Order: sequence, then C-alpha cells, then structure tokens
Amino acid sequence: MTDAVARESGRQIQTLDALTPEQAEDVLGLLAEAAATDGVQAVSEQGRLQLRGGHREGVRHFLVTADREGGDGESTPSTGSGAGQGDGGARELVGYGQLEDTDPIEAPAVELVVHPGRRGRGHGRALGNALLGASGKRLRAWAHGGKPAARHLAQVLGLTLFRELRQLRRPLAPLDIAEPVLPPGVTVRTFVPGQDDAAWLAVNAAAFAHHPEQGALTQRDLDDRIAEPWFDPKGFFLAERDGELIGFHWTKVHAEEQLGEVYVVGIRPDAQGGGLGKALTATGLRHLAAQALPTAMLYVDADNTAAVTVYERLGFATHEVDLMYRTES
Repeated sequence: MTDAVARESGRQIQTLDALTPEQAEDVLGLLAEAAATDGVQAVSEQGRLQLRGGHREGVRHFLVTADREGGDGESTPSTGSGAGQGDGGARELVGYGQLEDTDPIEAPAVELVVHPGRRGRGHGRALGNALLGASGKRLRAWAHGGKPAARHLAQVLGLTLFRELRQLRRPLAPLDIAEPVLPPGVTVRTFVPGQDDAAWLAVNAAAFAHHPEQGALTQRDLDDRIAEPWFDPKGFFLAERDGELIGFHWTKVHAEEQLGEVYVVGIRPDAQGGGLGKALTATGLRHLAAQALPTAMLYVDADNTAAVTVYERLGFATHEVDLMYRTES
C-alpha cells in the first residue's frame, strides 16, 4: 500500500492503494453528509463499493485532512488512521477523491467531494490538482448533479465538458404500460446467483462493449452487488432463446427514497432490434409497480438519442443530470 503525503498550509493529502475499514467508514460518513446537503451522491455506486474490500487493481484513494475546527458545534469524520498524530493537533477528514485507471483506452476517471462545512477553503482545488498530477494530467472527472461549484472547479482545473448523463423519472401509478410482448421463441425468468453469473457477465460485456463502466464489470463487481442489501434476484430478469441468454433487465429498489430503478437493460448485439429491450423494460417496470413504489428512475447518456426516445415514449422525463469533464490531451 502506498502512502504518499502532500502538505499545504495545514492541509494533508494521502494517496492510498487501499483503505482500512475505519477509513472506509469515515469516507462513507463524509459522503453521507455531503449528499444530505447536495441532494446527490458525489461518488457513484461503483466508487462506493470500491471503498471496501482491500486493494483493487487500478484504484487509488485520496484522503484530504486538515486541522480540526472548533467552536461551531459541527463535527466532521475523523480519519480513523491516526493522521495528524504528533503534528500538534487533531485532524479531520475534509475531502475524498477516487481515481480509477482500469480502462486500457480511456483516461482515468475521478470522483471527489469536500465536506459541506469545509468548502470555500481551497480543498477542492488542491484535491483536483493532486488527482491531475497522479493521472499525468489526463483524466475524466464526474460532477454528479452538475452543481455550480463542481462546474466552477472543472473550469479552474482546465477541464472540458464532454458527456452528459441524464437521470430520467416517471410515476409508476397509474402504470399506463401495455403487457410486454416478447419476440417469438423468447422466454423470461429470474436470475439465479452462482448459476447465471458467467452467462450474464458475457452478455453484459457484449451489450456494453462501447460503454467503459458497464461493459467492464467483473465477477468481483457482480459479487459486490449481490452482497448489497438491495439485491433481489426476483427483480433481475433474464431473456433466453433456445436456452441461451440474450438479454436482461436488472431492477433495483432504493427503499429509503421509495424509488424503483431501471438499473440496467442489456441486449446481446445479435438479438437487438426485435423489440426485446422494450419488452424487458416493461417487465421490470411492472415488477416495480407491483411493489407499490411511486416512482421509477433510470440513467441514460444524453447523446443516446434512440434510448432517450424510447424512454420518453414510456413516460420518462429528465429529473437531473450528471456531467463528465476531461482534460484536452
């Protein structure tokens, strides 16, 4: 595990290949406080899963700590790692960044956050510059929710907007979607963990060969999701023809928010164009509606006009956007 340290006027940035369980919990606490203020998670589900479980190839964590502020009654997560011990005072976690360099072609992807109570002090800029330096000034950075402060930081760091990911939503009651009609010879059943893993990973990779995040999922990534409290195989639909998996619709329930998600719909390339995607989407939405969830959501790239059109015809409308910026080189 590396432990590179950069200091600047009371600020310390550690670069780690893996987090201890205590550090991971501190980061999750920081993310929760930021989400409560911002109304959106600063780090994606994949990024949050990568906080735990030790070293992951190509993933690095950046912990920003600073001298603890007192007198305002606010609390900030401690680092849980003894950072600042013996340097004249207690320190607290004020920011976090994650750099993932696993795509053989695309620039490394980064996500970052600064504690709401410690913003406006240069921590975001310092963290952004540390991430730029670690990536060789070649990176892609997410700004979830497209908040003005994130847009400004991207501009300060010299990054350019190049991707817009839309979150779409629609009400599930009443569900004005017709009974799904499957293509001839196609049947639908639900996912069986341990039995369908390899077949699903293969179809997912084929369906999303153009999509660096989704198409590169591994068995470990699948296992991480199966281990999550929200996982329910009854909401994971597989379409088969002649005993071969050709498509799927994986749904997800956000219990606290009472949201049902079209988590991912994938169709094997040689099975596309026959209406299977629409039928699987309808199957999943009817499943979510049957659980008395009031609203459904999904994510889709803004430039995927075919998919956007399909979802808009199903009653979805844009709720918010995530923006990705990148360096010019």
